[in-house]
Amino acid sequence: MTVEDTGSALVRAGVELLEETGSADVGLRAIARRAGVSHGAPRRWFPTHRSLLAGIAEVGLHDLAEALKTADLASDHDLVEIGIAYVDFARRRPAMFTLIFRHDLLEGSGAELRNASRPLYEWLVSVIQKSGRTTDPDRVAASLWVALHGIAVLSSTGALELTIPGIDVVDTIRHAVRIASH
Repeated sequence: MTVEDTGSALVRAGVELLEETGSADVGLRAIARRAGVSHGAPRRWFPTHRSLLAGIAEVGLHDLAEALKTADLASDHDLVEIGIAYVDFARRRPAMFTLIFRHDLLEGSGAELRNASRPLYEWLVSVIQKSGRTTDPDRVAASLWVALHGIAVLSSTGALELTIPGIDVVDTIRHAVRIASH
């Protein structure tokens, strides 16, 4: 295994374990074992546990961006469809969704996760800008992101449906888009 292969294998193993266990408490030894390398190997590629978690989070961030961009292209820039894709990602991959936004956990990881996540927000601003629905796309993007993130977190943990039995999540997303856009 080459140096690049080992680093990639560690990140892949971390992604797999995160998805299986549902927890960012995935240990370095478990990741090394899954990747088929010695338990000391992760420290050669990632100086800290946090830096490896940041590498795992970057994979998730890329996957989330792809899901949103696919929904955008398929729906001709429909913000509701983008919102549905955002919430769906959180429901299908709750541990990854949580890790992506745990900047407090990943702070000091050296991976600059904040810089990696900023383009996704800027992309949302550009989608809103292209739609011509507002003269303040940054405000709409911020409002929409906050609303969608709340729906995603509450829905991915089951709290939304438990608190409001029979809630129509898609209708809630549609309403959030309408409110954020005005």
